[in-house]
Amino acid sequence: MKYSPLPKELYIRNRAKLAAKLAKNSVAIFNANDILPTNADGTMKFRQNNDLFYLSGIDQEETILLIAPDCPNPAWREVLFMRETNEHIAVWEGHKYTKEEAKAASGIENIQWLSAFENIFNWVANLSEKIYLNTNEHLRAGVVVETRDARFIKSCKERYPLHHLERVAPIMHELRGVKEQEEIDQLQIACDITEKGFRRILSFVKPGVTEYEIEAEFIHEFIRNRSKGFAYEPIIASGSSACVLHYIENNKACKDGELLLLDVGAEYGNYNADMTRTIPVNGKFTTRQRAVYDAVLRVHREAAAILRPGVNIQDYHKEVGLIMQSELVGLGLIDQTDIKNQDPNWPAYKKYFMHGTSHYLGLDVHDVGTMHYPITTGMVFTVEPGIYIPAEGFGVRLENNIVIRENGYFDLMRNIPIEAEEIESLMNS
Repeated sequence: MKYSPLPKELYIRNRAKLAAKLAKNSVAIFNANDILPTNADGTMKFRQNNDLFYLSGIDQEETILLIAPDCPNPAWREVLFMRETNEHIAVWEGHKYTKEEAKAASGIENIQWLSAFENIFNWVANLSEKIYLNTNEHLRAGVVVETRDARFIKSCKERYPLHHLERVAPIMHELRGVKEQEEIDQLQIACDITEKGFRRILSFVKPGVTEYEIEAEFIHEFIRNRSKGFAYEPIIASGSSACVLHYIENNKACKDGELLLLDVGAEYGNYNADMTRTIPVNGKFTTRQRAVYDAVLRVHREAAAILRPGVNIQDYHKEVGLIMQSELVGLGLIDQTDIKNQDPNWPAYKKYFMHGTSHYLGLDVHDVGTMHYPITTGMVFTVEPGIYIPAEGFGVRLENNIVIRENGYFDLMRNIPIEAEEIESLMNS
């Protein structure tokens, strides 16, 4: 791994939080992600299951975590099962965790090879009343690939038909939605690496450069700072391409007079930054571009100020919509007639601002959390309003990542230039 791992004490606390929420006499199982194929004998880069990583810190394939807080045998209350290495694996794939290394990374005392899993799990399951199983229950997930967790669920239904099978995902969403300080520190590093990439391209962008050249500048800066790379497919959208919300072709030349929308974030230690900035290709906003930019920045700041403990996310989105509505009226994009005749389910402002303002951020870019419960301290959100005007050939989005505090918020991207004047100054220095 390129990154510096977090201390085992974080994972010990995380497992304790989970154990406190499990029913009495139960066992929970978490499986690593599969290594996915490309074509022929190729494979994609391995990406650990985030729930398993959150509870163990182990970033390796073919890993299983067993948690059974009330097991009569204390040695089986926490067991980590790992792939046993050998000389062949060492030669072809490199170093894998030893038992001692896995213990030091996770804080789990009982480390076993995978070959011991079936026997130990069978004993623990038969001493338990409930089995908690993991699934991807993200509200926006489109699950089309069968996972190790899915295969394990099938197996448990066949082997333990009289046990109570329970969903662990709702518990994990609640736990992962509130970050520990170590996680926030990791997110800060991801944001700081993102800042370095952004400052690098501010001196690089000019009329004639291509979107893919800009993408290359970012990835160079990210990897040289110990990131695996992009937290998600980067959006490098010049001109009217900025009005395509998930534009990822990044294949056009940037033209004089255009705006360039950059939705880019670095990953660090499996935690993700998510930044959006919009800059003028030639280093100078036009009067109209600046008016739209300033409107988005005002919405951005007012939205961030609304996010505080006790606020309901659904109500927050509605309130931000009203702020955006006022700005769009000021820009002449909608008028009072549009507002009067609007569909309540798709307000007039949605023509120019059609996505949500915030989402959870963490081990997933669109992280899990409790979207229909009040915000609490320690949650991390994006704030990303935008205005998209296809008829005028440009769009503006501004996005920072913030941590909810008791009396406001802490901006993890506070050092990344966002004021129009500063961006122009840096581009022309």
